[in-house]
Amino acid sequence: MKNSILVSMNDSVASRAALDFLARLAFCPEDCNITLLHLFRKTSASEELMGKKFTDEQPTRFMAVLQKAKDKLIEFGFNPNNIEVEMVTQPYATITDGIIDQFKKKHFDMVVIGRKRMSKAEEFVMGDVSVKLVRALEGAAVLVVTSD
Repeated sequence: MKNSILVSMNDSVASRAALDFLARLAFCPEDCNITLLHLFRKTSASEELMGKKFTDEQPTRFMAVLQKAKDKLIEFGFNPNNIEVEMVTQPYATITDGIIDQFKKKHFDMVVIGRKRMSKAEEFVMGDVSVKLVRALEGAAVLVVTSD
């Protein structure tokens, strides 16, 4: 039976670190179905200031990020037929809400996310996606890879 793994991706150092960690794990890559997922959250005021052109270019930019991540997994021996690239353009209120929703819709065995180191003050103000996922996805494996 193949395990299904959801890897939440964006164009950050933390996401790349999580993907690198997954690619180098000592397990049978042919026994895994992997979904590389990028989802959007509702735009903030500062993002709206970037303009319509910036917003319209986001899907193309993130699809390239997902394809590059898929290529990296293939390079490490993962079967290309077992890797799905998915982008959800319908925005969620938060990234956490989006990951939880996608997890429940497709019944994954594990979620892999990257997380940058944050001070206690940053965690308090911005929240911590990884902690929210661990609490919300009881009975599931949540792999959090921390980067600087």
